Amino acid sequence: MRNFDLTPLYRASVGFDRMADVLDRALAADLPQHSYPPYNIEKTGESTYRISIAVAGFSADELSVEVKDGAVIVAGRKAADDEGRTFLHRGIATRAFERKFTLADHVRVDGASHVDGMLHIDLIREIPEALKPRRIEIAKPAKAVEKLDS
Repeated sequence: MRNFDLTPLYRASVGFDRMADVLDRALAADLPQHSYPPYNIEKTGESTYRISIAVAGFSADELSVEVKDGAVIVAGRKAADDEGRTFLHRGIATRAFERKFTLADHVRVDGASHVDGMLHIDLIREIPEALKPRRIEIAKPAKAVEKLDS
């Protein structure tokens, strides 16, 4: 895989460190491609999203969802309950896992639910008022206002 040098991005911009780090992680060749557990990311509204993770065999107590350093970290640790059981075929994976989803600025976790073997994490993007577009009133010079009043 090709390596990209993002050094020019650091030299010519201010405040984009996090974006460059995300690009570094996404383009890194040494990152393993995880496929367990499978997941979906969907846009459910204008500014709402949902991450759905298939966690068959895990109870809500064996799962954890944590927000840390601008990312949602989902982990599953299955309690050892195989004592005295003999499997002829074991196709349901219950191995421990950890998945990390990087969040964009102003995206926060709205809640999580565990229903029918699926862990749903609801996200919402809230743009602060200071960052929303606003119209600036153009002031007239004081002398022009006085002449108009005369």
